[in-house]
Amino acid sequence: MAVLVAPTKSNLIKAKASLALANKGFELLDKKRNVLIKEMMSLVDQAKAIQSQIYKAIEGAYGGLQTVNITMGIKNVESIAHSIPKDEQFEVLLKSVMGVDIPTLKYDRKEVLPSYGFHNTNPALDEATHQFREVKYMIYELAEIENSIYKLAKEIEKTQKRTNALEHIQMPKYQEQVKYIQDVLEEKEREDFFRLKRIKGRSN
Repeated sequence: MAVLVAPTKSNLIKAKASLALANKGFELLDKKRNVLIKEMMSLVDQAKAIQSQIYKAIEGAYGGLQTVNITMGIKNVESIAHSIPKDEQFEVLLKSVMGVDIPTLKYDRKEVLPSYGFHNTNPALDEATHQFREVKYMIYELAEIENSIYKLAKEIEKTQKRTNALEHIQMPKYQEQVKYIQDVLEEKEREDFFRLKRIKGRSN
């Protein structure tokens, strides 16, 4: 790597300061990367657990729906399903993790009163409705976690590139500059020392 800098004491001070700054920046970015990785791995574990819960909940909910279809008839169930209003009352908020904006969903988890009448329905319908509502809340939670994992992964990738640039480009460059300037200045000091020695020898 070519060292395009004049071998002066002022440039040596600048190169040392730049090297110290690059080292500090690398340490901070490395700590940030480790915190982000730890946070992301924790979320990955949570996502796996919730996915397992969702599979079981969906299986139970569809089992309940099957019971409703048998006891009430598929056409009646479809008619009731179309009459149920969409419930999408949630708010997307942001929280910061090491400077990364992570989305969170805010919603009220409450029992919704049935929108259908009790005539020609049965308790199995109420139970199936409740089960599917629980699945919906689980999906909300999973979507929040998976989005957070994606955001953290992108930030980790960006941080990794910056640490690599410091470790493999900037820091070696400043280390080479410091060594080059020090070597030149030391050689110059030796030459000046021998020159003065010869001058004193002649004067004697």
